[in-house]
Amino acid sequence: MRILNIPVTAAQLAAWRARLAPAAQPFFLTAPEADALALPTLPRTSLAVTPEDRDTLTLWRVDPQADRVVTLTTAEFAALPGRTRQALLRAQVRHGRGNVPLGRHHQDLNPALPAGRFLWHPDHLTPAVLARVISQGSAPCQREHVPASVWAEAVTALPRVKALTGTFPAGPGNCFGAVMGAAGLTGAEDEWMQRAPFEAFLHARTRPGGTDEQPGTLLVWRNRDGQAEHAAVTLGGGWAFHKPAQTWWTPRIVLPTAALIRNWRTPGQRLERRTLLSPAAG
Repeated sequence: MRILNIPVTAAQLAAWRARLAPAAQPFFLTAPEADALALPTLPRTSLAVTPEDRDTLTLWRVDPQADRVVTLTTAEFAALPGRTRQALLRAQVRHGRGNVPLGRHHQDLNPALPAGRFLWHPDHLTPAVLARVISQGSAPCQREHVPASVWAEAVTALPRVKALTGTFPAGPGNCFGAVMGAAGLTGAEDEWMQRAPFEAFLHARTRPGGTDEQPGTLLVWRNRDGQAEHAAVTLGGGWAFHKPAQTWWTPRIVLPTAALIRNWRTPGQRLERRTLLSPAAG
C-alpha cells in the first residue's frame, strides 16, 4: 500500500490506528462545563502525554481556559448518556482538541459511521480510511521524479537525504530534525528538535548564502523576531527536501524547490539561505 506516494507497512498502519483510537483519551473542559456535565475532572497540568499524543490531540491549539481534564476509556465514554457524549465532543472541537472527526467526511468509505462528531474505533480505521486521514492537507512525495544524477550529486552534502526521503517518522520528528538528519546527524530526524540545537547546528555546519540550484542550501524561514519557523534543504537540479509539519503523520518528502518555497510564503516571515559545510569544514 502507498500513501502520499510512499510505501507503508502493516506495522505502520497498526501504530497509526493505535494512536488515533487509543484505549483511553483525555477530554478538556472549563470548570463550568465540567460541573454542568457532572464529570469528575483533574487539573489539566496533571495530564501526562507523549509527543505523539500532543500531535494527535493538537495540544498546542487547546484553549488554556479549558484547564480541567477527564480521561475516559472507550467503554466509559460509551456508557455516558448520548447528550453528554455529544456535549463532550462539541466542547473538544470548541476548545481546539484534535482527533474528533466528522463522520460524514468518511461515510463513503464506511457508511456505518455517524454523520456527526464521533471518536475513532480501531475497526473504523481500515487502510482506506487511514490513507485519507494521513493524506489530508499533505502533498505527495515526488521522490520518483528526482533524477539519479541529482541524488548522486546531493550525497556529498546530504549523505542521508535519499534514505530519509519518502519515509514517515518513527518518532515525533519535525522539520529541523529532518534537515539535520539529512545532513548526516543520525537520529535527529526522529526528534522534536528545538530551536536552540538547530541554531547551534546552523552556526557549526553552515555559512550565510547559497543558491537554490546547488545541493546543500538550507532554506530557513524566520519570523519577525528572528526565530526559525521552518527549514528545508535543496538537493540541486530544482528539487528540495523537507518535513512539512511537526506531526507524526507528516512524511519527509521532496518537491520542486520553487513549489516548496511558494507554498511556504507566509506574511511576516522572511526566507534566509545558508550553505551547508562538510563536517571537516564546520
